[in-house]
This record gives sequence, C-alpha cells and structure tokens, in this order.
Amino acid sequence: MISNHPCLTMVLEGLKVLERKGANPHGPIPLSWMDLLLISACILINVGLSIRFKMGMGKQLLIAGSRTVIQLFAIGFVLDKVFSINNPLLVFLVLAIMALLAGWTISRRTKRTFPGILPTSILSITLPAFLMTGYAVFIVVHPPNWADPRYLIPLMGMVLGNSLTAISLAMDRFTNAMVEDRPKIELLLCFGFDRKKATEVPLRDAVRTGMTPMINAMLIVGLVSLPGMMTGQILGGSSPGTAVRYQILVMFLLAGSTALGSALSVLLLRRRLLDPRDRLRPSIRERT
Repeated sequence: MISNHPCLTMVLEGLKVLERKGANPHGPIPLSWMDLLLISACILINVGLSIRFKMGMGKQLLIAGSRTVIQLFAIGFVLDKVFSINNPLLVFLVLAIMALLAGWTISRRTKRTFPGILPTSILSITLPAFLMTGYAVFIVVHPPNWADPRYLIPLMGMVLGNSLTAISLAMDRFTNAMVEDRPKIELLLCFGFDRKKATEVPLRDAVRTGMTPMINAMLIVGLVSLPGMMTGQILGGSSPGTAVRYQILVMFLLAGSTALGSALSVLLLRRRLLDPRDRLRPSIRERT
C-alpha cells in the first residue's frame, strides 16, 4: 500500500511536527491549501465583471492571480532561508535586489520615456529607501542585531512599494507637463528665467501628486481602514497597543520616504531633460 510507504509516512509525520510547532494559541490560524483555494474564488467576481462588460481581462486576471501565488511563495521560501542564515551581506543583497527591481518597475510604468530613465528611476527610489529604512531601524527601533532581517526586509519592502507608486506618479506628472507646457517653459527660458523658475510650477505639482496618496492614507488610517502591518501584528499575537505603535512608525516612515522619493525623482528628471544651457532636450517620447 502507498499509504504505508516509509518515505510517505516520514513526510506526513514531518508535516504534523511542523504544524504542531506553528500552533500558537495567540497567533494566526494556519491556512490550508483548501482555505487558499476557497479564498481564490473571490477573483471570480473580477472574471464575472470582465465577461459581463466584455472587458477581455480574463487572461490578465489569470496571469495576475498565478503570479501572486508564485511570487509570494517564492519570496516566502527566500525569506525563510535568509532569516535562518541571518548573514548581513545576504540581507543587504536582498535589499539591493528589491530596490533594483523597484527602480526597473518605475522605468516601465511612466506614460512617456526618455534616455536615462532607468538610472534615474533606480537612484530616485534606492537612495530614499535606504536612508529612511536605515533611520527607522537603526535610530528608532535599534534591534539588538543591527542586520536583523525581520526588521530590515519588511520595512524596506513597505517603503519600496509605496515609494514606487509615488515616484511613478510624480515622474509621469512632470514629464507630461514638460511636453504639454513646452512652449510656455521655453518662453520663460528665452526671457532669462533659470531652470528653477521656469519649471517651478510643474515641479511643485509633480511632487504634490506623488505625496497625495500617502497623505490621503494618513487621513483615513484607523477610521476607514486598518493597515496591513497593524492587522498582521494583531493576527500574529501582538497586543493592539504594540501594533498601533509600529503602524504609526510605518505611516510616518512612508510619508517621509514617498515625499523624499518624489522630490528627488523630479529634480533628477529636470536635470535630465534640460541641457547645461537650460534648453529642453527633445528626447521625451510616448511609449509604443
């Protein structure tokens, strides 16, 4: 009988041991594969709306759902190894890869593109992310192990995720303004205004656009929504008071990182789009 095979018996016993180890009366209820299958039925709402309104998004939904499962299990496997090894160089490597992927994603999400968009995107998100995450971990939280991946990687991930959206919005707004308001900007430059004065309005609007989503989130947090980190900590067994303190830390951290990232991206973008003689470069183009 297959059920009596010694290898299968060993695997089943191992799974039982892991389940017993993970059984925490104050922690989250373990989810089985059947539980995940049941919750995946929620995406049928998207499929139904796509069919009803003939949006043709069935394939996109299938890919998005599949990637969600594969990517999350993959990162879970990687993080399990990183947490067990607990090597500072390995932790830094993971953070660097995360930042590079975030910068690459930004360079692909803008409506318009230009030469040098990839290094601009990477620098715009990497510098603020490392600065703000380092400040939060080393100055505010200061764990006993300065390279503790349990703090560095989750906080860095949240900073990158929110900064990615903010920087994409800011860069999109600024490049659109530089194209649509080109005659006005060139006229100001011809009248002797320097690049700071000529681009003051589009720069301000772009940074505001990048900062707005985070400000809106701060206005409704705790009233309309319970953020992910706070919910996760409560499910993990932390007291609501501890979860609230960490969520406040995260909200202020994200506010600073998105603002810094938006401003830096637009400043780098202005430098990229204007030549040393303050003339607009004819290098912005629509994506094909």
